[in-house]
Amino acid sequence: MSANNCNTYLIDGPTRVLIDPGHSNLFDHVREGLMKLGLTLEDIGLIICTHAHPDHIEAVQLFKETPALMTLHHKEWNFLKTIDKYVSASIGINPDLITPDFFLKEGDISVNGLNLKVLHTPGHSPGSVSLYWPDQKLMFTGDLVFKEGIGRTDLPGGNGSVLKESIKKLAKLEIEWLLPGHGDIISGAKDVETNFAHLQQFWLTHI
Repeated sequence: MSANNCNTYLIDGPTRVLIDPGHSNLFDHVREGLMKLGLTLEDIGLIICTHAHPDHIEAVQLFKETPALMTLHHKEWNFLKTIDKYVSASIGINPDLITPDFFLKEGDISVNGLNLKVLHTPGHSPGSVSLYWPDQKLMFTGDLVFKEGIGRTDLPGGNGSVLKESIKKLAKLEIEWLLPGHGDIISGAKDVETNFAHLQQFWLTHI
């Protein structure tokens, strides 16, 4: 919590999926977590980035020489390319080292028996996505929704009214586990529902 780094999630299946690897210089805790499971970077088959802010995507560069594929939404990549020089000079990411192998789009994605739904949920950034795992009633929200908070909209490409609509889109789904890009996980359908109600009352009326 003392550093600007995201929550990184591993789905351990026939193809191992890593969601949001985070900053390169703060990646050791992820690497150590994988080692405790007997895994290395070479064991990751797919990296999904919910969006392209450095605290979520920078460590993709560490997988350049591994078999892992990387993906994010095409609108996020297009936006990233429009600010290419800024990203390289000010944020320290070389876009050539994080080029996606394919692009996400709204709808279903199947990864060797793992079935997820990709929801385009812009507002924090133009190509932000949330990932819904229907079998587990689990939602990875990136920086759209947190416990008692919402993603900021004052960064390039942010939009408060669009963020509001994206949050309303998620609130309609049956969710028992809400896994945000930062902060605590919310478990239990009632607590997830309460969190959305809190956001509606204290945040969505002001953006």
